[in-house]
Amino acid sequence: MSSFCFRLDVPLPSKSSTFRLVGCLTFGSLFLVSCAGDITPGDVRSGIKKVISGTDEQIFIGDTVDNHYHPNVIMKRGEAYFEKEEYAEALVEYNHFMDLHRNHVLAPYAAFRIGEIHVMMAKTIDRDPEPMQKAIAAFEQMRKDFPASRYDAQAQQKLEECHNWIAQMHLFVGQFYYRRGSYLAAAHRFGQVIKTYPDKPAASDALYFQAKAYHEMGADDWARDNLLALLDKYPNSTASEAGSTLLGKIGGAPPKTLLAQKADSITLSDATPTMVPNSQAHATNRPSVSSQSSSAMETIGAPSASALGQGVTTCRLGAWC
Repeated sequence: MSSFCFRLDVPLPSKSSTFRLVGCLTFGSLFLVSCAGDITPGDVRSGIKKVISGTDEQIFIGDTVDNHYHPNVIMKRGEAYFEKEEYAEALVEYNHFMDLHRNHVLAPYAAFRIGEIHVMMAKTIDRDPEPMQKAIAAFEQMRKDFPASRYDAQAQQKLEECHNWIAQMHLFVGQFYYRRGSYLAAAHRFGQVIKTYPDKPAASDALYFQAKAYHEMGADDWARDNLLALLDKYPNSTASEAGSTLLGKIGGAPPKTLLAQKADSITLSDATPTMVPNSQAHATNRPSVSSQSSSAMETIGAPSASALGQGVTTCRLGAWC
């Protein structure tokens, strides 16, 4: 077995420092070991990973059991990364803490930090909403695993902020579709906000913009319903004034449809056929209530009962069929 070892002193440009390179060649493999002459210990550490100023540098140096498993060391690393806004690295440390020390007194804090990091990693409402969705899941899991913890109220407040962010994101996407003329897609997005987040500030704007989308599609009765709901539920919102203007343009309160007016006019007394002589009271050709109702529907252009019996479905405007 043969080997060859060598030493090389390399001068550095500053302060006449030297860098000693010691190498050994064995079995065709080259092993290099650097030895610092005048180089300070801080310079060596900075080349390993990074030095976090203001923290205990030893938590980043070495490969000891404590560095991998001790809860205080893991927490210190997570906090150092968080303060330096190195959120990906901090998330690894806090998740590592939760995997090993879920029953530790600092576990609720670590769980709360995980949610906070996901919030920090979310950008603006025009970007990927996945980090905010992960934040919601993390805060909900934290409140479930550690009920009545000292961070419960903060987690609840963060959840409100996250849901408001998601509602604003759906509103933004709906407005984007509306500007492009994709009114049906826009109305769908606005509907998500109205249904899922009725208590958020975005709900009033969603009602107004959905009404505008319906108006552009020619469904003014749907638009009118939205505007009336806007003025009733959110009278002090910023969208209410614009909603009033649009409602006046469409035509104010919705009149009853012809079918509704016809149905209202048909009472039991109206449905009774005209008085005829007793001799004809039991005639076989006497009209019935159902025949008169069918006649009324045919008068306004609605399908007849025979047509309905053949699988034709009628829908009122404002209902999905």
